[in-house]
Amino acid sequence: MRSHELTQGRTFGLVFDHGEDFFSSLTEFCGANDVRKGCIPVFVAGFAHVDIVGTCEKLAAPTAPVWSKVQLSNLEALGGGTIAYDEATDTISPHIHVSVGLKEHSATGHTSHLLGAQVQFLTEMVLVEVTSPQMHRVPDPNLYDVPLLHFGGDG
Repeated sequence: MRSHELTQGRTFGLVFDHGEDFFSSLTEFCGANDVRKGCIPVFVAGFAHVDIVGTCEKLAAPTAPVWSKVQLSNLEALGGGTIAYDEATDTISPHIHVSVGLKEHSATGHTSHLLGAQVQFLTEMVLVEVTSPQMHRVPDPNLYDVPLLHFGGDG
């Protein structure tokens, strides 16, 4: 296990508007406000469309990560995650998971890693900036190159 005490900076309330691309808007916000790392303890959302990690096929290696996606529409969502910073590309690196319910299918649920989303009606988020330590993702070659969160100079 890795752990590090986090020093919190600013806390933001974000409201994404109808039709916005979730990740583009989050990236734009972080750039405009110089947020390079943080925690998203919770967000509630309506999404017109989402791409989440998943498959309907039998997995050849059940313990390996799934890199494919499923596409769902007309959803309510609850999610959270972290934002790390990639110095090499000068971009944020969000890692967000969601639980979504399909409205027209008795709110049937799916939970997975969020790859993309378009806001429907609204998305309301709390984002807590982390001022230290540095938070970055390091691909682990022993775990299929999954990029794992690291603090400070470790990794």
